[in-house]
Order: sequence, then C-alpha cells, then structure tokens
Amino acid sequence: MEDAAADRQSKGQRMSVVIDVQNLHKTYGDLVAVDDVSFTVEEGEIFGILGPSGAGKTTIVECIEGLRNRDGGRITVLGCDPRLERAEITQQIDARLQNGRAPDRLQIAEALSLYSSFYRDPAHWRQLMDALGLTTGSGCDSRSGGRDQLLAAVLAQAGNPQVAVFDELTTGLDPQSRQDTWELIEAVRASGVTIVLVTDLWEEAERLCDRIALMDKGRVAVTDTPARLLERVRSGQRIQFRPSAPFNHDLLAQLPGVSGVNRQGGHVVVTGNDNALSEVTSVLAHHRITAGNLRVDQAALDAFLALIGRRSAPS
Repeated sequence: MEDAAADRQSKGQRMSVVIDVQNLHKTYGDLVAVDDVSFTVEEGEIFGILGPSGAGKTTIVECIEGLRNRDGGRITVLGCDPRLERAEITQQIDARLQNGRAPDRLQIAEALSLYSSFYRDPAHWRQLMDALGLTTGSGCDSRSGGRDQLLAAVLAQAGNPQVAVFDELTTGLDPQSRQDTWELIEAVRASGVTIVLVTDLWEEAERLCDRIALMDKGRVAVTDTPARLLERVRSGQRIQFRPSAPFNHDLLAQLPGVSGVNRQGGHVVVTGNDNALSEVTSVLAHHRITAGNLRVDQAALDAFLALIGRRSAPS
C-alpha cells in the first residue's frame, strides 16, 4: 500500500479532501488534550493517527464524529461541520469505537438489520454476511473477541457510509484475529470508503495506512507516508537482552552509536544507529557480560518517539 495516495496523484486522478481539521484545540479543565492539531484526509485513503496512550488520538476522532464539542479550531467532514450538522454527518460516517460491540443475545443478522435501519441509504446487509461467511442463526454472544472486531468492521459498512473511523479496533486481539481484522479493513477501503484509523501499533499503521499523523502530548509531531517515516529512522536499531550480571548502564549510554538505554523488567533495551549492535556487544564482552535472549529489530515507533523528543526539546 506504500504511497498509494501519491501514486493516484501521479496517474492524474483528482484528489478531494474528505476531512479537514485546522487548529483543533480541546481541553478538559486544566488538561490540554489536543493542542493546535491540523491535517487533512483525502478521498479513498486510510489515514492513520498513531501514538501512545494519552496522546489525544481518541479526542480528535470524537471531535471529527461530532461526539465532542471542540474548544477551538475548524473541522469539516464531507463539507459539513460535525458540531453544527451532526444529523447529516451521522448519515455519512460510521464510527467503530474501542471496546464497542453488538448487544449480547442479538443474532448477527438482527444486528446488521438493526444497524442498516439507522440510515437512509443502507448497504445490502445479507451480502455483507456472505462476504464474512456468517450465518443468519449466529449469535452475537458466542463470538470470540476477534470475531467481535470482524463484525464491527462489517457493521461499519451497514450504513453505506463514505467515511469510517476505527478506534484501536484490534487492541488486545491475538495475532491471527488481528490479521483477519486488517484484511477486512482493507476490504472496507476497497469498497470505496475513506478510513481514519486510530492505533498505537506501528505494525498496523505501516500495513494499512497511506499516510500517518504521529501524535505526542496532544500535538501532531509529523505527518507522512509510512515509507518516508521509516526513511527518517531507517538506520535505527532496537537491541534487547538479558545481562548475565548487573552493570552500569552508562557504559552503553556513552557509546557514539547509542541514543538510549533503559530497563524493562530483567531486560536491557538499547536504541541506536547501525553501529550500536557491534559497539554494545564489544563493551559487554570486554566486561565479561553475556547478552542472553538477544533480540535486534528496527526501532520503529520507539525511534519516532525519540524523534518527537528531539523536535520538542527547547533550542
């Protein structure tokens, strides 16, 4: 899906802005939850809002959906203000919230029929059931957590919306259920629905999103495609190991290729550039420390958050 929006533009297809958020501001008492956030979502793309818990992601989409009043800024969704024209917005946008599910004891066919009745131009829900392989007698209370999320993605199409919002839909799922849900989200997009995807998982954002707004402490740190975000930290590594003996972390923190050292339980986690692994293992060997359960991978979100820290630091 890499650079899909840019690819459509290169082929001369006209892009239209479906969601326009400008200078959004939202507070809860003394807490500034969203601080001067701006971005646009283009027709047909999956736009990701990525960041850690408490970054302001859910507050942003609740303002987009008209569920919360903003304290400042401007939002338009399909040309409508969600605060002033919410009745119109609800006919064109579907929101799948974190931990949301259909009522227990409601059959799946009943759930789809019910959701379809809320809209003036609903989709053919029986065709949606066939696409998922669901039977009319299946009950909503007998599904696993992953099955709940799959049904949620199907319900997102029940009203034949132009926009769907998925708020951390795969949180807590096992790997297979997460993969199944990702495939269904891709199918929703393929049907012509523009998607806003809220997530704290880099793997999910990279797999699904055309562009990503990286959030931290209520602000957008950077917005770009997954490929270009990775390019910023392409040389980054994350090294995790269990040391055979205690040692002073400053031995690693002072290495030129290392950008951070911290402890997670019994493991030490080191982030740095491509030279970090050889530098770390050399120092450990010199001090006769064995790196047990050694694991090395791309820094990904850890590196992005480090980037945020550098951008946010006073000059």
